[in-house]
Amino acid sequence: MRFKELIWRIPLAIVGGLVALYAFPTESIWILAPIVPAMLLLATLGLGFWQASFVGFIASQAFYIAHIEWIALYLGPVPLIALSTLMSFYFALGVGLTAWVYKKWRPKKLQLLTFALASASIWTFREFLANNFPYGGFPWSRLAMTQPGSFMNQWVYLGGLSLLSFMLAFFGSVLALWFLHRRGRNALSKLPALIALGSVVAVPLIILMLNNPTPVGQKTIAAVQGNANAGLFSNLSRGTILDNHLSASELVFESPLSGEIDLLVWPENASDIDPLRDEAAAKKVDDLAARVGAPFVFGTITSRGGESYNSTLMWRPGIGAVDYYDKTQPVPFAEYVPDRAFWRFFAPELIDLVPRGFSFGVRDGIYEVSEDFVAGSLICFEIAEDSIQRDLVTGGAQLILSQTNNADFGYSDETFQQAGIAQLRAIETGRAVVNTSTVGLSAIYLPTGEVLSELEWYQPGAMVEQVPLFDHTTPAMVVGAGFDYLNGAVVIGLIALFRIRKTRR
Repeated sequence: MRFKELIWRIPLAIVGGLVALYAFPTESIWILAPIVPAMLLLATLGLGFWQASFVGFIASQAFYIAHIEWIALYLGPVPLIALSTLMSFYFALGVGLTAWVYKKWRPKKLQLLTFALASASIWTFREFLANNFPYGGFPWSRLAMTQPGSFMNQWVYLGGLSLLSFMLAFFGSVLALWFLHRRGRNALSKLPALIALGSVVAVPLIILMLNNPTPVGQKTIAAVQGNANAGLFSNLSRGTILDNHLSASELVFESPLSGEIDLLVWPENASDIDPLRDEAAAKKVDDLAARVGAPFVFGTITSRGGESYNSTLMWRPGIGAVDYYDKTQPVPFAEYVPDRAFWRFFAPELIDLVPRGFSFGVRDGIYEVSEDFVAGSLICFEIAEDSIQRDLVTGGAQLILSQTNNADFGYSDETFQQAGIAQLRAIETGRAVVNTSTVGLSAIYLPTGEVLSELEWYQPGAMVEQVPLFDHTTPAMVVGAGFDYLNGAVVIGLIALFRIRKTRR
């Protein structure tokens, strides 16, 4: 790579990575999302694999550090740099592979649109790998997650977040290729490019007009935001977080629907005392459930068999806990430390901040609230895990409870990014999602993507709403992980194809 090329390629790639900051919530300038892959292609096409990977690695650091800076809020820069560096290896390989395919293929005219599809496949499969490996991956920062407030969000109805990421990457790839090949004999003509881009825009607009599912019923849900300092470094006295949520729950009784409540919901970690092991806490919980006159789902830390779990309990007044769900995918390096001895060698002080690890749950998150009401529960970052949403729908959930504790992230973008994911999941699953947080952003999202109710963050509050129930199956739930596997097959096929070509030559 010549130095004069570095002068413009690296800054262009860095700007492409930084654009993501404004595309993701809170800024949510969603129209910028395709610009990210477009600028990366402009910065790397024409380079070889290793050269493009180098540029992509630098761009990736800008991409991640810019919009997940909230990881460093309380823990300092080391975890942020470590995570962004790990993710940057995936990112760099994806960028390098795209440039390598382009250089081997040398697409012309309409072949450029085919290459744009290949580029989008590589982008989307790279996201899939980063979302799942290692230790369950980091299921954040997908291009699709820039779109909760955009009409483009309807793509998730057809094929989940992966399909939406694919379409945004395809859109950006076409823009970049048209710019690079806008003149000459082998130019990408405007008409095919416009048809391709127009289709990406038109399909979600059509879905938006047609996506009006018929509910199978409705239930009155009361969801409480306690405005509790429930973070890892909270120094509140024992029982304060529970009392915060009890106090905020008084707002439920101010609603004209307070006498019709079918389910009361608190967020993750809303009770800092396990009512299964403390009679006083159990009485407080039971008294509230009795006043509401409905089952009560709330988060707490439980212990069984010498192991600790991040759990939600379903509590019936006068009976107690009748069901529970343990988080099946605790967050590595936050809720447990994989390979502790190895990682402690590099950062003992940080690793010791997680003195005990939560065990992995093995139960489903399905709560049979009543004979005609089945709710699905997930905890915090599990909203970003594709497989969990599918498991809940397959298990019969008619509504999804996303219970979360965002107190560790302060007044950062994290809570808005997570709420945006919940909004996309509502469309993808065809289920209303009740996103309930200790500090916000708490909201109820409908399968159309509309916001039924929302609370101010860092304020105690309660949402009491009649929420529709659904039991239909969206195309995304049918497709499942199939689209990710298809992209994987495309990537493997591209590598095999051009390696064979090289061998024959």
